[in-house]
Amino acid sequence: MDENNYSNEETNLVKDEEKVIDVPVYSTREVEKKTNKKMPLILWMVFTLLLCTASSYFTAKYVATKMQNTNETTVVYEAVPTNTVVYETSDLSDVVSDIENTVVEVYTETVQYNVFYGEYVTSGAGSGVIISSDGYIITNNHVIANAKSIRVTLHDGTDYSAVLIGTDADTDIAVLKIDATGLQPVVMGDSSSLKVGQTCIAIGNPLGTLGGTVTSGIVSALSREITIDGQRMTLLQTNTTINPGNSGGGLFDINGSLIGIVNAKYSSTDIEGIGFAIPVDVARTIAEDLIKNGRVTGRAMLGVKTYSIENDRMAQYYNVSRYGVLVSEVTLQSTADAGLRAGDLIIMMDDHDIQSYSDLKAALALYKAGDNVQLTVLRDDREVSFRVTLAEKQ
Repeated sequence: MDENNYSNEETNLVKDEEKVIDVPVYSTREVEKKTNKKMPLILWMVFTLLLCTASSYFTAKYVATKMQNTNETTVVYEAVPTNTVVYETSDLSDVVSDIENTVVEVYTETVQYNVFYGEYVTSGAGSGVIISSDGYIITNNHVIANAKSIRVTLHDGTDYSAVLIGTDADTDIAVLKIDATGLQPVVMGDSSSLKVGQTCIAIGNPLGTLGGTVTSGIVSALSREITIDGQRMTLLQTNTTINPGNSGGGLFDINGSLIGIVNAKYSSTDIEGIGFAIPVDVARTIAEDLIKNGRVTGRAMLGVKTYSIENDRMAQYYNVSRYGVLVSEVTLQSTADAGLRAGDLIIMMDDHDIQSYSDLKAALALYKAGDNVQLTVLRDDREVSFRVTLAEKQ
């Protein structure tokens, strides 16, 4: 083989090898572009891996630390966000327009006597609530007490003469009657289902000149025991604005149902927003009895005349060693036959401690006529007990 032929063959071989290998050749700029495209992805993957590893480490360490500090397995639930409910005070105008005709103004004239001026007439004013379409009206006993004449003015200004059907000083409830028909009676509510914080509305005749005045507030307490003019009562408490003349008016819930009869306000130069109302459940029961019988029936009485020994001065004056109710006279024969006599100091009725006349009245209110109770008295510095059958109060 000559030299030229060898060279040609070698050249062909190299060409053949190049065809077989066929290695792609990139320029330096093309390689940099490829590398630059891959680097951000690689760095992101490395960063994510490091972040997950660190998060897992610290989470495991936190859980391990918590587990070492407790003997029990604690499961912690992440708080789930909830929607915040915002309660807004409703517009009361529709409610008021539905019930304003059920409240009336009550005006009285009372004959008084003075040693210098003789007899003279005084005027009084209060409120009332219509409880029947034919003219029965509920108000407070103290509004019409000793009244010579009673006048009622409806919301529309119509004026009527009223007659007294019945009254009960113990609950401060009275019922009037006017000669009218087609009146709008109040819707009776349920005071036993009330809750503290409920919105309430008072409508009455404050100052005796502002009939139909509407105020609103909340129910502040449900069973507040207070004493008014020596009479212990369990009343609803409200911060609704109440003034003289509101007595006998209505306290309503947000639906316009009657929940109480306004009867008192706590007055002080430093205190405001404390008013009271007779629960409607009590007022309705008493009113029904007064309409049917002219008086409250079934109420228990002991049949005695007494002195209330409720302070040291009274105890010293009557020469007794403790507080209680001192019997001055036994007026009921059955009570006398049971063993009670003048001079006895009543200190217990069943398991009720008696330290004043208001305590005795509160205890009697828990019983009905015909109930048999154990009475404990102090007689000649020794305790004596006997059983008494309670009579019906007339």
